[in-house]
Amino acid sequence: MLRVAVCVSGGGTNLQAIIDRVKDGTITNTELVLVISNKPGAYALTRAAEAGIDTAVIEPKTFPSKDAFGEAMVDALKKARIDLVVLGGYLVILPENLVKAYEGRMINIHPSLIPSHCGEGYYGLKVHESVLARGNKVTGATVHFVDEGADTGPIILQKAVEVLDDDTPEVLQKRVMEQAEWKILPQAIDLIANDKITIVDGVVKQK
Repeated sequence: MLRVAVCVSGGGTNLQAIIDRVKDGTITNTELVLVISNKPGAYALTRAAEAGIDTAVIEPKTFPSKDAFGEAMVDALKKARIDLVVLGGYLVILPENLVKAYEGRMINIHPSLIPSHCGEGYYGLKVHESVLARGNKVTGATVHFVDEGADTGPIILQKAVEVLDDDTPEVLQKRVMEQAEWKILPQAIDLIANDKITIVDGVVKQK
C-alpha cells in the first residue's frame, strides 16, 4: 500500500480529485495519509479533515532558514512513513534538502504542457495568462517527478486541452483542471502505486 502525502497551498481541488479517485477505486493500492499546507487557512485542510486525513501546517516563514524548513518537512513526512509526496498546487520554493530526501518519490502537477509556460514564476493564473498572451491554440497539464530545477523533472503524463477564442485566464484554468489535471494526477499516482513506471536515462517509461 502506497502511503501518500499531498502538499497544498489553497483550495485543494487536486487534492479532492485524489480523494475521490481513491474512494471510487480509480487509484488502487494507495492510502492518503497526510495533507501538509504552508497556509493555516487553506481550504484544502478542511477537505482533508472531512475525508479523515491527518493534516499539518508547516509555514516556511516561521523557520530561520530554508534548510530548517526543509528539515521540518522531511521530519513530518518520515514520521508519517510517506512513500510518495504529491505537490497539488503547492506554491512554495522547495528546499534542496527536501528534494534530495524524496528524490524519485515526489511528483508535481503543472497546468501547462511542459516545456511551455513553465519554470520560475509560472504558477496559478500566470500560466494561463501566458498561454493566452502567446495565442496558443492548445494547452494542457503535466505530471512530472520533482528535481532541483523548476518544472524540469522527468515527465510522467501529459494531457492536451483546447484553448478557445473567448477564453479568459480563469475560464481556461477551470477547463485545464477539469479536463487534464484531475485526470492525469490520479492516473500517475495509480501507476506509481502499482509499480508500472520506471525512469531510464531521465525518461519515464511505462512497464
